[in-house]
Amino acid sequence: MRSLKAHKFKAAEWLMPEGERYKSLRSLEGALDFLASKSFERNDLVLALGGGVVGDLAGFSAAVYLRGVPLVQVPTTLLSQIDSSVGGKTAVNLPQGKNLVGAFHQPAAVLIDIETLATLPPRELVAGFCEMVKQALIASRSLFEQTVNYLRASNVRNEFRPTNELAGLITKHCEFKASIVAGDERESLDRVDVKSRKVLNFGHTTAHALEAVTNYRVFRHGEAVGYGLLVAGQLSRNLGLLDEDDELALREAVRLCGPLPVANKLNAEDIMQAINHDKKSLGGKINWVLLERIGVPRIVEGKNISKRLLRQSLQAVLNGPTKKKEYYN
Repeated sequence: MRSLKAHKFKAAEWLMPEGERYKSLRSLEGALDFLASKSFERNDLVLALGGGVVGDLAGFSAAVYLRGVPLVQVPTTLLSQIDSSVGGKTAVNLPQGKNLVGAFHQPAAVLIDIETLATLPPRELVAGFCEMVKQALIASRSLFEQTVNYLRASNVRNEFRPTNELAGLITKHCEFKASIVAGDERESLDRVDVKSRKVLNFGHTTAHALEAVTNYRVFRHGEAVGYGLLVAGQLSRNLGLLDEDDELALREAVRLCGPLPVANKLNAEDIMQAINHDKKSLGGKINWVLLERIGVPRIVEGKNISKRLLRQSLQAVLNGPTKKKEYYN
C-alpha cells in the first residue's frame, strides 16, 4: 500500500481472515460492500495480494461487481503462484461443497515474486509442493522428474530458501497450466482428452471432500490434494491403469513434499457422501481424473468405479503411516 501511494496511485485495502472457511458468501458480501463504499468504477482495478483464498474471493468479486472489473493477481503462496492465480477460475464455497458459486474471470496480469515464499510457514510450503507434484504428474515425465529432483535435492522438509531453480520450476508449471487453459478455458463438458481442462482436477475430487467433511479446519488445500493424489494413485493401480513403479513414484513424490495432517479418524462413508456434492458431478456421477502413467492422465467415468473400490482406496490411504515425523498430529 505504501508503495502504491508513493507512486500516486489512489488505493484502498480490504483485509479478510486467513483460511478456506472464510471463502464464503458472507465474505463476498463484505468485499462487494467495500467496493461500493469506495465508489469503485469499471476502470478501477482489483489487486489480489495473498494466497489462493484471497485470489479466489477477490477474483470473484471482480467478476461480478459492475458485471466485471479488471483484476491483477499477485500470489504470495507457492500453491497460488503455480496454480490458482493462473486460469481465471474464481469462486466461493457453500456449506455443501467447495467452489460451488463462481465465475471465469481472467486476470489482466499475474505478478509473481518468489521472495514472498520465504515468509510462509512450513504447512503452506507443504501444500504448495503437493499441488506442484499434482501438476507434474499430469504434465510429463520430464517435469515430474525435475520437480521430484528439486524436492529431493533442496531438502525442503528441513530448510527452505527461494532459489533461481525454484523460479524456473514455477515458470514451467505456469506455462503448462496456461497451455491447458488456452485450449479449454471454460472446461468443456464434452471433452475428455488429455488436454481437457478437467485433467487439472487430478487429486481434487477427494481433496475437496476432505476439506468439506472437516469444515475447512484441518487441511490446507494442498495438503488435502496430497491425500487426493494418493487416493487417485490407488484407484488407478486397482483399475489396472497405472503400474506399480509409477504408483510408488507418485507416493514417494507426495512424501517428499512434507508431513500431512493425520487422517485415520475420518470416516470413508462421510467422504464418499461429500464426493457426491462435487461441482464436477454430471447426472449424479463423478468423472475421475486418474493416471495411465506419469504424464498421461485419463478421465474415467464414475460408473466404472464401484463404491467398494472407492471405499477400499480411501481406507488404504487414510489408514496409512501416521508416524509423527511424517504426519502432523
